[in-house]
Amino acid sequence: MHISEGVLAAPVLVIGAATAVIGCGVGLKKIDYDKIPRVAVLSSAFFVASLIHVPLGPTNVHLVLNGIVGIILGWASFPALLVALLLQAVLFQFGGITTLGINTVNMALPAVICFYLFSALIRGKNRILAMIAGFAAGFISVFISGTLVASSLVFTGEEFMATAKLVVIAHFPVMVIEGIITASVVGFLRKVRPKILEGIEI
Repeated sequence: MHISEGVLAAPVLVIGAATAVIGCGVGLKKIDYDKIPRVAVLSSAFFVASLIHVPLGPTNVHLVLNGIVGIILGWASFPALLVALLLQAVLFQFGGITTLGINTVNMALPAVICFYLFSALIRGKNRILAMIAGFAAGFISVFISGTLVASSLVFTGEEFMATAKLVVIAHFPVMVIEGIITASVVGFLRKVRPKILEGIEI
């Protein structure tokens, strides 16, 4: 779901960059010194997972893991994903520098939304509800990301409408896989390191 250079209109790029700056500012304020390793590990996990692309027509699909990142990091998802996306753009030419802001928003905003929607259930005493919430976080985070990417394309021009629809449709299998992975990670962490799921300050 990386949007490449030269695709989006200038207003979309500017709004994306401004929103990313605000999100990163909030996220950086909420990261305690002792939480930096956690942010780094999740940034690395996102970096590796989203490097593996499967071409599908004019777009491609890949794991995102922003649901996991969101429920653990909250607003810190913005700086964590910004760093990962910057390294992907510089080292592998995935996405781009001018689209870094909008790509960050498309990945990190759904992560923050899922943090507020599901973190309480995931930290709760009911294991089944926590697993369901984990699946929902993985599924919905990718759905929102796909919708934001599609919206970025549509606001650039109506000629991107077909591609925008394909972006969302193509990621439905990824949504299910992400849901399963996120639920599994939640179940594992609840057993071995439940404190990790406490998240970074709201």
